[in-house]
Amino acid sequence: MKQAFKYLISGLAVLGMSVTAAKADQYPEKTVEIVVGFSAGGGTDVLARTVGGFLEKALDGDESVVVKNMPGAGGQIGFTAVAEAKPDGYTLGTFNLPAALALTMDRKADYDATSFTYLANFVRDPNTIVVAQDSGVEDLNELLKRARSEPGAVTMGLSSLGGNDHFAGILMQKAAGVEFSFVPFKGAANARTAIMGGHVAVGTMTLGQTIGFEDNLKILAVLDTERSTFAPDVPTARELGFDVQMGSYRGLVAPAGLPDDVRDTLLDALRAVNDNPEFQKTAAEQGTPISFVAGDDFASLAEQQAAVAKEIWENTPWK
Repeated sequence: MKQAFKYLISGLAVLGMSVTAAKADQYPEKTVEIVVGFSAGGGTDVLARTVGGFLEKALDGDESVVVKNMPGAGGQIGFTAVAEAKPDGYTLGTFNLPAALALTMDRKADYDATSFTYLANFVRDPNTIVVAQDSGVEDLNELLKRARSEPGAVTMGLSSLGGNDHFAGILMQKAAGVEFSFVPFKGAANARTAIMGGHVAVGTMTLGQTIGFEDNLKILAVLDTERSTFAPDVPTARELGFDVQMGSYRGLVAPAGLPDDVRDTLLDALRAVNDNPEFQKTAAEQGTPISFVAGDDFASLAEQQAAVAKEIWENTPWK
């Protein structure tokens, strides 16, 4: 009897493992949701919808991948929703660096860097230093010469405080030994309008946010290590003697504690998305600079960006 009971327990254990394995093989079994902490139509939303469409095919299932917009508080509402979701692979979220983690420094937040499983970063959109085409400013050195001669007189437009635009301005100040007067706006579109209209002397925004406005904006420098294929004739700040790098990263995360098998399935699928020539073509047509970083490398990127934000917060708090 004891022997028979032993075999029964053993058999149930094997059956349990088989069911678990089958479950893992069947992921996803229902709709996968990508939470976007911003309104529809913006750069992050466009990325989520583009990746989501290709991800749906890469998962080799019949289930849909849909986008759910949860705008507000600079993305904090969406980031929080993902951090607090069940870690089963059915709730993913867009993740913006450095902004997502910078938010945890200037306000109360219900998440931190450890609240997520880092899946894949897709976008690395470098910041630029821009002026209006009719500003009369020919290059970066001319602008900085003026800023040195009149500390604080040169106004710099930003999409907001505490994000990549603000950090780009601070890092540029430090590298060049100048002082700008920062003017934050409610979003990149408003800042861009102010720059083009001459309401501020200069601005910083991502390269992607200048595309389509070449007749009105003059890019003086790209804040990256290499020239961009989207603006090959524009020098980097490093080329001009200022080692400044800052931009906007956009990727996908899941809640912390995601099971390894589900994580691996998603990572394989997201790599397949990035390797898809049609995805690369679509991104290029959208003016989206792709820089794919997955898994632990994405987690390291988040850690590095958080460190930059923390150092700036400690030295020049923005609230």
